[in-house]
Amino acid sequence: MAAPSRAAGTGRGSRPIARELVLRALYERLSAGTDLPGLLGFAEEAHEYAEANTEFLRELLEGVLQRMQTLDAALEPHLDRPVRELSPVEHSALLIGAYELGHSLNVPYKVCINEAVNLAKKYGGTDGHKFVNGVLDKLARVARPVELGEK
Repeated sequence: MAAPSRAAGTGRGSRPIARELVLRALYERLSAGTDLPGLLGFAEEAHEYAEANTEFLRELLEGVLQRMQTLDAALEPHLDRPVRELSPVEHSALLIGAYELGHSLNVPYKVCINEAVNLAKKYGGTDGHKFVNGVLDKLARVARPVELGEK
């Protein structure tokens, strides 16, 4: 009997699992320089892939990779150190949060921040999630001023 298809999840799966797989893929990119096809293959090999919203996963990963320099530039004013000094986990979580704040306007800003913070809690250092929360909170004031009730 053949193994079930891992592509079955397409657009109906879990977005948090998709974000987690994107974080792992971005970590791979930042650590080893792996290209998009390799990163997608890396994500597809994860046992959680079948549960992920694969359309969202691909959109998020491609979007972050295409805009990485722009996202880093948006994050930089809110950091306490240069981007190159961030841990790969914190950097990946910040890229995901920054991308969603700027490009997933159907997702409330609090969800964008919370999802990135959860990734940093699960994969990052002891207080990395606090750092990610603080940076994305500051970025949200710039990226989503109307939603925050600011001008």
